[in-house]
Amino acid sequence: MAVIAQRERLRQRVRQRLEATKGLNPFAIVQRRQPDLRSGAIVAEAEPGLREIGGLHRGRYRVAEFEQGGGGAVCLRGGGHVWIWRALPPGRNPEDFRMAAYEDGYWMSADGLKLHYRLYPGDESLLPVLCFPGLTRNARDYDALAARLAGRRQVIAVEFRGRGRSEYAKDPMTYVPATYVADVQALLAERGIGRFVAIGTSLGGIVTMLLAQAGAPIAAALLNDVGPEIEAAGLSRIRGYVGKGSSCPTWMHAARTLAEGNGDVYPDWEIEDWLAMAKRLYRLTSSGRIVLDYDLKIAEPFRTPGNEAGADMWAALSALRDTPTLIVRGGRSDVLSQPVAERMLAALDQAELVTLPGVGHAPTLAEEPLRDAIDRLLDQARA
Repeated sequence: MAVIAQRERLRQRVRQRLEATKGLNPFAIVQRRQPDLRSGAIVAEAEPGLREIGGLHRGRYRVAEFEQGGGGAVCLRGGGHVWIWRALPPGRNPEDFRMAAYEDGYWMSADGLKLHYRLYPGDESLLPVLCFPGLTRNARDYDALAARLAGRRQVIAVEFRGRGRSEYAKDPMTYVPATYVADVQALLAERGIGRFVAIGTSLGGIVTMLLAQAGAPIAAALLNDVGPEIEAAGLSRIRGYVGKGSSCPTWMHAARTLAEGNGDVYPDWEIEDWLAMAKRLYRLTSSGRIVLDYDLKIAEPFRTPGNEAGADMWAALSALRDTPTLIVRGGRSDVLSQPVAERMLAALDQAELVTLPGVGHAPTLAEEPLRDAIDRLLDQARA
């Protein structure tokens, strides 16, 4: 009954917004086709990799430009289809919001785990971009960036063991950076990847630095809100939530849960932003519940001091001294401080620092001020 009431309230809000529309504003439309679902999801696009559950088949996404009054996110359903309309900021291209086409790929770890990545096709004459996610995140975090680079660069979004479609480790004490580095090295060898551009958010940035220290042929690197020193406040906050299960009955509940716990990280976000994040962080189970999409046991080694990074991360960073590097910091970050970011900038010969005011840990890399900086970094990557 609560879900039905929620849906009716949303319908009323949609009708009110459409009745009150004045003027024309550009929208991006993301449509998930659900021909066999009479009452499909009413909020946010569904994660395209969902397993077939209860007759819900993988959808096809398309984006088109549309003009409709009103602001915020509008959701409509009709004819067996679900449309999600998201306000398009002035000057933004509707293509920024499309779901990029990708292939699911797998490789084997040294200890026999089947690990997953998303491969977004691109110009194979250019160096590929490998994206490494944060501690509790997965390949879906990079879909917006991959969509923007689609066709220009080949993008490989990695899922570390225990996340997304990668198998969970039998030994939770292998959920440490050194093992993730070994896993990535196995991927590089299996795909025959030579030089590449590395993009790492939080834990992914630590893995990037350790890969460089291990001799990986990184042609350019983006370190997203992470450095050789992690602020105590940030570590304490992360240790406080990682590994704690969360189960929600609807995607709206998941979005509100995220908004309540992370409102200070993204204070300007609207509900459609939280819905999109929920789709990246959670998955739908066979029982119809929405749960976090990672092995809760990743928390076990992380809670042991020293396991969150390598022994000497400044030495690891120095391996990028001659490598074009973009350092991204959220202005509200409690993980990467401004003094540490500036020290990193001074330690690297070809580094650029971009701080995003009003954003905490960690930026999504879809922020408008980062577009040019990321393009500059890619232009500097040389085979």
